[in-house]
Amino acid sequence: MLRIAVQSKGRLFEDTMNLLKEADIKVSASKRTLLVQSSNFPLEVLYLRDDDIPQSVASGVADIGIVGENEFVERHENAQVIERLGFSKCRLSLAIPKEIKYNGVEWFNGKKIATSYPNILKNYMNKNGINADIHVITGSVEISPGIGLADGIFDIVSSGSTLVSNNLAEVETVMKSEAVLIGNWKMDDEKHQILNEMLFRFEAVRSALDKKYVMMNAPKDKIEAITEVLPGIKSPTIIPLADTNWCSIHTVLDEKRFWEIINRLKELGAQGILVSPIEKMIL
Repeated sequence: MLRIAVQSKGRLFEDTMNLLKEADIKVSASKRTLLVQSSNFPLEVLYLRDDDIPQSVASGVADIGIVGENEFVERHENAQVIERLGFSKCRLSLAIPKEIKYNGVEWFNGKKIATSYPNILKNYMNKNGINADIHVITGSVEISPGIGLADGIFDIVSSGSTLVSNNLAEVETVMKSEAVLIGNWKMDDEKHQILNEMLFRFEAVRSALDKKYVMMNAPKDKIEAITEVLPGIKSPTIIPLADTNWCSIHTVLDEKRFWEIINRLKELGAQGILVSPIEKMIL
């Protein structure tokens, strides 16, 4: 049995539970239960605060964990990053009142900065030769300048709307962060096998993101021209139809270029174009 520590609430909790669901790992999301076992996979889910996850994995309380990279770096626990997961992206940035003229990171010399991430901030300031007063605060860091508690802040930024609503301007991006899967260094072979199966499923889910399965009918004399504009995984599948002058072409398209390519296919004579979402894709 493999034990994974996940955040008990918030955006990372929702993204993590969605990933497990897409990987066909059934887990109850009951917030009243600390430890829940999957009903169809050898996995236990331990619900914790995000800042407790790195230590729980490093100490062996949990074998693996999904946590924001920012929390993992800040806690500096002895665990390994197994895989970057590509969701719950954000950044750690310095911000100051927007009416203040900013002339570079030197502005922070002698200033008081409020943050929940003192270790990351201290390392950044040391690298840049800045002597600032770091004031550790938990929760609602963004209100600190407005109430006179600090000159600026160092905090998580996603959309930036919280900064705007508190009359702050982002001036320096110190670190970009996303969800990472971390692991204990001393997992046995059995747990590694379970982990590898889970990683295989995760990869199948991620490979299908932003992909569409496309089927179309096309004149046989246009096959070569059509296949030249299809950036499929390999070569498209071509199936004969009852009408010997036509065939069916099946392929996978990236959603970013979907409409551009579809329009070109129509120009080349493709008809009856059907588009389906892809749940999972094994490469």
